[in-house]
Amino acid sequence: MARDNKDGLARLEKQLGHAFSDRGLIQRALTHASALPPARSATENYERLEFLGDRVLGLAVAEMVFETFPKAEEGELARRLNHLVKRETCAEVASELGLGDLMVIGESEAQSGGRAKAALLADICESVLGALYRDAGWAVARAFIESRWRERMLSWSGNQRDAKTTLQEWVQGNGLATPSYKIAERTGPDHAPVFTVAVNVDGMTAGQGTGPSKRLAEQAAAEAVLRREGVWSETDK
Repeated sequence: MARDNKDGLARLEKQLGHAFSDRGLIQRALTHASALPPARSATENYERLEFLGDRVLGLAVAEMVFETFPKAEEGELARRLNHLVKRETCAEVASELGLGDLMVIGESEAQSGGRAKAALLADICESVLGALYRDAGWAVARAFIESRWRERMLSWSGNQRDAKTTLQEWVQGNGLATPSYKIAERTGPDHAPVFTVAVNVDGMTAGQGTGPSKRLAEQAAAEAVLRREGVWSETDK
């Protein structure tokens, strides 16, 4: 169940900068399948709006990064984008909005700590963005995203180089063959797949990374090797 739902929704709308004309849309964005009877759980939970919100967030952030860093090459733009749309960042925004308390979830999910799970918070964050886009349109959704993500974009001081390119240059500089990448596993539903990719470098233990696409998983795998080998430090986030 949700906590103080009516007042909480009013506070959320104020933070979003939009009063929903269709309150059912934002309610659905906050509803986990565990809170619904089986006949409704597949289509009346947050997942469809999450699918949409993920794309809205990606486009808004990509546009924001593209406009802010006109001299950045594609690899740097991708790394900045990945940092801003990753699960941890979305979960932070969800916590700022108090979405954990507003979730409509089943008792078992609540008892297992569902309101504080980073993965679920990130999903709900994206579903709320999807609902905002559907009810208010692109301009309002983009303005809200900018209000929460711009400062994060400007304050990030992590390594802006592309992980795959950096790894390839590093291994070649050490006289090793070009790294090879292979999909180790694919999980999740069709609308939100999760890829696990292994990267092999001669003479080293394979590195692994996960992501919502093969490309992002390859980047994560390359980054894992770079960190393990001390090429990138923990400050290069």
